[in-house]
This record gives sequence, C-alpha cells and structure tokens, in this order.
Amino acid sequence: MVAFATTLGWAADQDPARAKSAYDRAVALEARGNHAAALSLLWEASGLAPRDPDILNQLGEALDRIGALDAAIDAYRRALAERPSFRRASNNLILALVKVGRGPEAIGLAQKLVLEAPTDADRYFTLGLAQSEQDYEAAIRTFRKALELAPTHTLARYNLALVLRRADRLDEALQELQQSTAIDPRAEAFYAMGVIYWHQGHLDRALKALRSAVNLKPNYADAHYAIGSVLKAKGNLSEAVTSFRRTIAIQPERPTAHYALSQTLQLTGDVAEARTELAESERLRHRGELEHRALIATTVGIQQATAGDWNAAVDQFARAIAVSPDYAPAHYQMGLALRQLGRGDESRKSFERAQRLNPNLVPPATPEK
Repeated sequence: MVAFATTLGWAADQDPARAKSAYDRAVALEARGNHAAALSLLWEASGLAPRDPDILNQLGEALDRIGALDAAIDAYRRALAERPSFRRASNNLILALVKVGRGPEAIGLAQKLVLEAPTDADRYFTLGLAQSEQDYEAAIRTFRKALELAPTHTLARYNLALVLRRADRLDEALQELQQSTAIDPRAEAFYAMGVIYWHQGHLDRALKALRSAVNLKPNYADAHYAIGSVLKAKGNLSEAVTSFRRTIAIQPERPTAHYALSQTLQLTGDVAEARTELAESERLRHRGELEHRALIATTVGIQQATAGDWNAAVDQFARAIAVSPDYAPAHYQMGLALRQLGRGDESRKSFERAQRLNPNLVPPATPEK
C-alpha cells in the first residue's frame, strides 16, 4: 500500500472549526459502517487541522481498516508527536507495526511502555498483542502476567485463548474462553469457542457456542456465516441456506457468503439460484479488486496534492475513477483538488457525483476569502 502524508495540501488555510465538523461527521459515519465517506472526511479534517491528535488517530484507524498501513503508521506517529501520552494512538501504532511485519519494533515500543508502568495490566496486554505474531510462548507468558495483575481483564484472557489456539493448544484455549465468558459473556469469545469446536469436529457444541454469539450480537455476520458452515457440514442444508442468507442480509457485499450460499444451493438441487449466487460472488470479488486499485490511485493523488502538485493529483483521481467509476471517495477528492485549481464548475460536478454515489459525502462549504 502506498504511503502518503496526512497533512493535505488543499487545506493549507487551517480551519479548526471546519475540521471539528468534518471529524464529528466522520465519527458518526463510521459508527454506521459508512467507512468510505468517513475516510474522505477524515482526510479533509486532517488537512484543516494537521496537528490535532484525535483527528490524526481517527484517520490512522480508518486507513488501518482498509489496509493502508504505512499511511496509518504515519498518522499514528503524528498523533503521538502532538500528544506523547496518547495511549490509544501508541497501541494503534504498535499493532499496525505488527501488521506490516515490523514486529521487533512493535515489541520494543510495547516493552518501553511496560517499563514505564510495570504494574499496569493494560500495558502487558498491549505487549502480548505485539508478541502474539512473533513468539507464541512469550505472548502467553505476557498475557498471563496481565491476568495476574488484573484477573478480570477479559480481553487479555480472550487474546490468550487466541494465541493458545494458534499454538494448537486447543483444550487450554477452550478453558480460557470458558473463564472469559463466565466473567463477561462476549459474543467474540463464544464465536472463538464455536470455531474451535467446529475444527475439532464437535459440531453440536460448535452450534451451541455460535448461537450464543448471535444471541448476544444478532448482526454478527462472521458467526452467522460459521453457523451456516457447521449446518452444511451436518447436512442441514435448508438451515444452512437460511444462515448464509442472514449473513448476506448483514453484509450484502461479502463474496464468500454468496459463494458458500451458491455451493449449498447446488447441494439442495436449486441449480438456477446457485448459479445466480455464484455470479454475484464473482461480481463482488471483481469489484473489490477494482476498488482496491482505485484506492491506491486515490492515495497517490492525495500524496501529490500534499506536495502541492494539483494537476498530478487530478490525474491520479481520474485514474481511480477510470478503474472504478462508482468509487465515491475518488470523486470527492477530485472535487477538493479541482476547487484548489479554481475549476469551480468541474469541482461542483465531482462533488455532486460523489454525493449521488454516497449521500453522506456532503460537499464542504467554500472557505471564505
């Protein structure tokens, strides 16, 4: 993924009030799952207030979510430069470093946090997360240390169970998950328990745990998908179809759910509907690939806008739109860049197109001169 600076050149005239408005709208959109619109607003907010740590951290999280990890790391570092005690940003930075394969650096930062407060269970928890992709045994020891300091730290216990599962210590993982759900019945813990039972071949136990997960979190798409997979393995095809359809109702653009539904319908003899779902799975997969390419072109365009090369930025946004004409963030960023170039009519058309594609991408007010 292309890295780019998070202080955007088109917002050289800083405006904290407009930045706060864009940030608040972005947070609300993220809460509703509209991540594309939220990211566009966070890009804008970070340019209007390039030293606001809360905006930078939120931007980092949005970039992290779409896999733009180098850019997310840059945003987290900027947030910490403005507020060194910002724990959420430091935790986010550590985990992002792990994701890009810079585990030793992540562990070093987490160890420094532990040394600063050696009785803080949360800091051991963060260190355990950093170690979990590098050294299972070290992570297990660290999570257990966190639990010594805070026995009811359910996230530490849950993540300990996940590491134990990856280390193929399944019985120990189940014990930790059972203790975790006894203290705090979280849907994620029941889901993890169900997946372990499923892989062990204990299908009835798996279903019980997975149904506990969806009872606690009715729109838990992963759990509904797993329920469908277990039911299919048990030969309960009609119920499996229902579960896969429920997954799709929650996440309509999930290609794997359409594919699983297609395979199950094929087994029921519903060949025509199976073909329809298979075609939809392929369409969504292909669209996802195009949107990913559009995202890369858009981020390159933002990098060029940051450097003040507006014409190059417009070219990149045009490339993104050519690849994926319905990719709303590219139209929105095009509108911002065209505005900077004084191409008002074209800018308005780009904003209008972005808003038609995503009604939450409301064009920003024209700054007063």
